Amino acid sequence: MPSLFAGARLRVMSSRRVRTGLVTAALTAGALVSVAGTTVTEAHAATTTTSTTTSQPTAAQVRQAKINRVMTWAHNQRGKPYRYGAAGPSAFDCSGLTMYVFRHALGKYLPHNAAAQYRAVQHISRRALRPGDLVFASFGSGISHVGIYAGSGYMWHAPHTGSHVQRIKMYSAHWYYGRIIH
Repeated sequence: MPSLFAGARLRVMSSRRVRTGLVTAALTAGALVSVAGTTVTEAHAATTTTSTTTSQPTAAQVRQAKINRVMTWAHNQRGKPYRYGAAGPSAFDCSGLTMYVFRHALGKYLPHNAAAQYRAVQHISRRALRPGDLVFASFGSGISHVGIYAGSGYMWHAPHTGSHVQRIKMYSAHWYYGRIIH
Protein backbone atom coordinates (compact mmCIF):
# COMPACT_ATOMS: atom_id res chain seq x y z
CA MET A 1 0.00 0.00 0.00
CA PRO A 2 2.73 2.59 0.81
CA SER A 3 4.37 1.98 -2.58
CA LEU A 4 1.10 2.90 -4.34
CA PHE A 5 1.05 6.18 -2.48
CA ALA A 6 4.70 6.84 -3.35
CA GLY A 7 4.07 6.17 -7.05
CA ALA A 8 1.03 8.42 -7.06
CA ARG A 9 3.05 11.06 -5.25
CA LEU A 10 5.76 11.08 -7.95
CA ARG A 11 3.26 11.29 -10.81
CA VAL A 12 0.96 13.95 -9.37
CA MET A 13 3.12 16.12 -7.15
CA SER A 14 4.18 19.51 -8.32
CA SER A 15 4.42 21.52 -5.12
CA ARG A 16 6.31 20.92 -1.90
CA ARG A 17 3.21 21.46 0.28
CA VAL A 18 1.18 18.85 -1.52
CA ARG A 19 4.15 16.43 -1.47
CA THR A 20 4.50 16.86 2.27
CA GLY A 21 0.79 16.20 2.72
CA LEU A 22 0.93 13.03 0.63
CA VAL A 23 4.00 11.73 2.43
CA THR A 24 2.21 12.29 5.74
CA ALA A 25 -0.90 10.56 4.38
CA ALA A 26 1.18 7.67 3.02
CA LEU A 27 3.01 7.23 6.30
CA THR A 28 -0.28 7.35 8.21
CA ALA A 29 -1.92 4.88 5.81
CA GLY A 30 1.13 2.65 5.97
CA ALA A 31 1.09 2.78 9.74
CA LEU A 32 -2.59 1.85 9.78
CA VAL A 33 -2.07 -1.02 7.39
CA SER A 34 1.15 -2.38 8.79
CA VAL A 35 0.81 -1.89 12.54
CA ALA A 36 1.96 -5.14 14.07
CA GLY A 37 1.47 -6.87 10.70
CA THR A 38 -2.33 -6.54 10.83
CA THR A 39 -4.70 -5.51 8.09
CA VAL A 40 -7.08 -2.60 8.43
CA THR A 41 -9.91 -5.05 9.10
CA GLU A 42 -7.91 -6.77 11.83
CA ALA A 43 -6.93 -3.43 13.35
CA HIS A 44 -10.57 -2.34 13.37
CA ALA A 45 -11.63 -5.63 14.96
CA ALA A 46 -9.01 -5.16 17.66
CA THR A 47 -10.40 -1.73 18.56
CA THR A 48 -14.06 -2.75 18.70
CA THR A 49 -15.68 -4.40 21.66
CA THR A 50 -15.44 -8.16 21.81
CA SER A 51 -18.43 -8.52 24.09
CA THR A 52 -21.38 -10.43 22.69
CA THR A 53 -23.86 -8.15 24.46
CA THR A 54 -24.80 -4.85 22.91
CA SER A 55 -25.33 -1.88 25.17
CA GLN A 56 -28.64 -0.14 24.86
CA PRO A 57 -28.90 3.63 25.17
CA THR A 58 -30.23 4.85 28.50
CA ALA A 59 -33.64 6.48 28.77
CA ALA A 60 -31.87 9.82 29.24
CA GLN A 61 -29.86 9.31 26.03
CA VAL A 62 -32.99 8.42 24.07
CA ARG A 63 -34.80 11.47 25.47
CA GLN A 64 -31.84 13.73 24.61
CA ALA A 65 -31.73 12.38 21.05
CA LYS A 66 -35.44 13.20 20.67
CA ILE A 67 -34.91 16.69 22.07
CA ASN A 68 -32.03 17.21 19.63
CA ARG A 69 -34.21 16.14 16.69
CA VAL A 70 -36.97 18.56 17.77
CA MET A 71 -34.49 21.42 18.18
CA THR A 72 -32.95 20.70 14.78
CA TRP A 73 -36.33 20.61 13.04
CA ALA A 74 -37.38 23.85 14.77
CA HIS A 75 -34.10 25.56 13.86
CA ASN A 76 -34.44 24.45 10.24
CA GLN A 77 -37.73 26.40 9.97
CA ARG A 78 -36.04 29.67 11.05
CA GLY A 79 -36.86 32.57 8.79
CA LYS A 80 -39.93 31.02 7.18
CA PRO A 81 -42.87 33.45 7.14
CA TYR A 82 -45.86 33.46 9.47
CA ARG A 83 -49.15 32.84 7.70
CA TYR A 84 -52.38 32.27 9.59
CA GLY A 85 -53.53 28.66 9.19
CA ALA A 86 -50.24 27.49 7.65
CA ALA A 87 -48.57 24.28 8.79
CA GLY A 88 -45.46 24.16 6.61
CA PRO A 89 -43.32 23.44 4.91
CA SER A 90 -42.86 26.99 3.57
CA ALA A 91 -44.94 29.03 6.06
CA PHE A 92 -46.36 28.54 9.56
CA ASP A 93 -48.69 29.85 12.20
CA CYS A 94 -47.75 29.09 15.82
CA SER A 95 -49.56 25.77 16.20
CA GLY A 96 -48.70 24.81 12.62
CA LEU A 97 -45.00 25.13 13.50
CA THR A 98 -45.24 22.90 16.58
CA MET A 99 -47.44 20.43 14.71
CA TYR A 100 -44.98 20.25 11.80
CA VAL A 101 -41.85 19.98 13.95
CA PHE A 102 -43.14 17.19 16.20
CA ARG A 103 -44.62 15.24 13.30
CA HIS A 104 -41.35 15.30 11.37
CA ALA A 105 -38.92 15.01 14.28
CA LEU A 106 -40.76 12.34 16.28
CA GLY A 107 -43.78 11.15 14.32
CA LYS A 108 -46.07 12.73 16.95
CA TYR A 109 -49.29 14.22 15.68
CA LEU A 110 -50.70 17.35 17.32
CA PRO A 111 -53.91 19.24 16.52
CA HIS A 112 -53.63 22.52 14.61
CA ASN A 113 -54.74 24.81 17.42
CA ALA A 114 -52.76 26.07 20.43
CA ALA A 115 -55.53 25.39 22.98
CA ALA A 116 -56.15 21.91 21.54
CA GLN A 117 -52.43 21.17 21.72
CA TYR A 118 -52.41 22.19 25.38
CA ARG A 119 -55.24 19.76 26.05
CA ALA A 120 -53.33 16.99 24.21
CA VAL A 121 -50.07 17.15 26.21
CA GLN A 122 -48.97 16.30 29.73
CA HIS A 123 -49.04 19.50 31.81
CA ILE A 124 -45.86 20.30 33.72
CA SER A 125 -44.59 23.02 36.06
CA ARG A 126 -42.15 25.74 35.08
CA ARG A 127 -39.57 24.09 37.30
CA ALA A 128 -39.85 20.87 35.25
CA LEU A 129 -39.48 22.75 31.92
CA ARG A 130 -36.73 21.49 29.62
CA PRO A 131 -35.85 21.99 25.94
CA GLY A 132 -38.34 20.37 23.60
CA ASP A 133 -41.34 21.08 25.85
CA LEU A 134 -44.20 23.19 24.56
CA VAL A 135 -44.83 26.63 26.03
CA PHE A 136 -48.32 28.09 25.84
CA ALA A 137 -49.16 31.75 26.28
CA SER A 138 -52.42 33.12 27.61
CA PHE A 139 -53.25 36.80 27.31
CA GLY A 140 -56.42 36.68 29.40
CA SER A 141 -58.82 34.76 27.19
CA GLY A 142 -57.40 31.24 27.23
CA ILE A 143 -54.45 29.69 25.43
CA SER A 144 -53.74 31.70 22.31
CA HIS A 145 -50.11 31.00 21.40
CA VAL A 146 -47.67 28.08 21.46
CA GLY A 147 -43.94 27.65 20.94
CA ILE A 148 -41.18 25.14 21.58
CA TYR A 149 -38.96 25.75 24.60
CA ALA A 150 -35.31 25.97 23.50
CA GLY A 151 -33.71 26.27 26.94
CA SER A 152 -32.28 29.18 28.95
CA GLY A 153 -35.51 31.17 28.68
CA TYR A 154 -35.71 31.00 24.86
CA MET A 155 -38.35 29.53 22.58
CA TRP A 156 -38.94 28.82 18.91
CA HIS A 157 -42.20 30.21 17.57
CA ALA A 158 -44.06 31.69 14.63
CA PRO A 159 -45.25 34.95 16.22
CA HIS A 160 -47.69 36.91 14.04
CA THR A 161 -48.51 38.20 10.56
CA GLY A 162 -45.58 40.07 9.05
CA SER A 163 -43.03 38.10 11.04
CA HIS A 164 -41.19 34.80 10.62
CA VAL A 165 -40.19 31.70 12.59
CA GLN A 166 -37.59 32.74 15.14
CA ARG A 167 -35.89 31.88 18.41
CA ILE A 168 -36.58 34.57 20.98
CA LYS A 169 -36.31 35.24 24.68
CA MET A 170 -39.66 34.40 26.26
CA TYR A 171 -41.65 37.55 26.92
CA SER A 172 -44.14 38.59 29.59
CA ALA A 173 -47.29 36.52 29.44
CA HIS A 174 -49.10 34.00 31.55
CA TRP A 175 -47.32 30.78 30.56
CA TYR A 176 -48.41 27.17 30.70
CA TYR A 177 -46.14 24.25 29.93
CA GLY A 178 -46.62 20.86 28.32
CA ARG A 179 -44.47 17.84 27.65
CA ILE A 180 -44.50 15.47 24.70
CA ILE A 181 -40.98 14.00 25.03
CA HIS A 182 -40.87 11.66 28.02
